[in-house]
Amino acid sequence: MELNAATLKAVSEALNVMLPGVEPADVVLSRFFRENAQLGVRDRAFIAETAFGVLRHKRLLETLSQHHTGRALALSFLVRLGGVSLRQIGPLLKRDELEWLTAVKAADMSQIPLAIQLDLPDWLFEMLSAQMPQEELVRLCRALQQPAPLDLRVNTLLATREEVLAKLKADGIAAQATPYSPIGVRLSEKPALSKNRLFVAGKIEVQDEGSQLLGLLVGPTRHDTVVDFCAGAGGKTLHLGAMMNSQGRLYAFDVSEKRLQKMKPRLKRSGLSNIHPQWIKSENDTHIKRLAGKIDRVLVDAPCSGLGTLRRNPDLKWRQTPQSILELSAKQSAILASAARLVKVGGRLVYATCSLLEAENEVIVRAFLEQHPDFSLLHAGELLQRHGIPLVTGEFFKLNPADHHTDGFFAAVFTRT
Repeated sequence: MELNAATLKAVSEALNVMLPGVEPADVVLSRFFRENAQLGVRDRAFIAETAFGVLRHKRLLETLSQHHTGRALALSFLVRLGGVSLRQIGPLLKRDELEWLTAVKAADMSQIPLAIQLDLPDWLFEMLSAQMPQEELVRLCRALQQPAPLDLRVNTLLATREEVLAKLKADGIAAQATPYSPIGVRLSEKPALSKNRLFVAGKIEVQDEGSQLLGLLVGPTRHDTVVDFCAGAGGKTLHLGAMMNSQGRLYAFDVSEKRLQKMKPRLKRSGLSNIHPQWIKSENDTHIKRLAGKIDRVLVDAPCSGLGTLRRNPDLKWRQTPQSILELSAKQSAILASAARLVKVGGRLVYATCSLLEAENEVIVRAFLEQHPDFSLLHAGELLQRHGIPLVTGEFFKLNPADHHTDGFFAAVFTRT
């Protein structure tokens, strides 16, 4: 679309309310759009794309421009990374802007420190550098700076993937089967789906392909008793329920009533009747004590830094700190230990995060195994191969956008011996 003064003003204003990082960027932007209802569909798409582009490259743009306002960062992004020429944008510029924007356009990247080029806070750059070679880190960060595609999970209780792909095609929505998940669909664009007939009928849910594969690691059968320990709004819960063919019993626990409330309309659409949402006060709630040693499958999708989702939530890296990682890892250890009490002998426990940090992943798993000799690891890669998933992963389930085109995920699978 053609850039004009009104659109530039709107994207600048949107960024000014997003940049402080007090709330998640997508929440702030949704509110901005509600408060500016006069903006058209194309304007909103441009504003969202530009604002999130700025957040993906915020540190670099601030370094190059030496400015921190929404307008300056939007201009810098458009000129340096957005394919807009100085000639095109010239008529919209104020007196001094052409001079420093020319410098932004011409800046020599070889003089910029790598942490700034990759747009990471120093503490996160150091943590990730300690985990992987520099070449691998650069590939990972470049992938994290790309927008994520929109993945859907087919509700196998109500539809097949072939049926969903055919109906999407009939609706003029370009889509293809995901390479790893046997029930996943990847869209080429990001259409509004809330009124789409497949969505309304409960035949599809928005869910990243990597998240779909977690359900296969849990591997519930029709007659199992299953607990989703940190169910949230229920994306993975609904998948597990469909895998169980709406049989057995599936408890959805969460400490947030608000998150569990968001599951209700999704549950209604899904056609599932085996899910029992349950608000708990903490990981030591009496509901958990009553079920100790009785559960076949337990999924712990632990609260984490979310750094594997930076393609969707680029602001997260600026909202986390080394201190918050320490606090999260303590919480993760406590939740995993509590959830483990539910598992019966021969049962399965899956610990998962959407983090890239060993401090939230391997370190937690090793400490858990040391403290719980009655649990042993199952090989995640072998479990996926049993489901016919063409994915080479090691003992742990590890995905990242550079190699797998999914969000960053980690999972460890335990059995109680």
